[in-house]
Amino acid sequence: VQLQASGGGLVQAGGSLSLHCAASGRTFSAYTMAWFRQAPGKEREFAAAKWRSTDRSYYADSVKGRFTITRDNAKNTVSLQMNSLKPEDTADYYCAVCQGCIFSTFQNFRHYDSWGQGTQVTVSS
Repeated sequence: VQLQASGGGLVQAGGSLSLHCAASGRTFSAYTMAWFRQAPGKEREFAAAKWRSTDRSYYADSVKGRFTITRDNAKNTVSLQMNSLKPEDTADYYCAVCQGCIFSTFQNFRHYDSWGQGTQVTVSS
């Protein structure tokens, strides 16, 4: 699976941004899709995911209520709408695919098979 991410940019605190990720592959709906982020000097962390079998959404506590992940299986895309952005949301954001994730591990970036290129999000105070 190949992933192409877009979106991101510079925004003031309280603003909004949208990230988009397009995937190749004929069984897109069978994959768990997620967004991770990595701030300078920090480990990559889970932000949001769409679980493959139920299409249910899951969020890190730090973004819950502010970020919304959506997927369009017909278009093979997954998006992340980010509202009420904070300076601590500043990071490189990555979309990722997990073909064999189990529920207990899908928030761990090490279990993901394919990654898009990072897209930078900068939130100024």
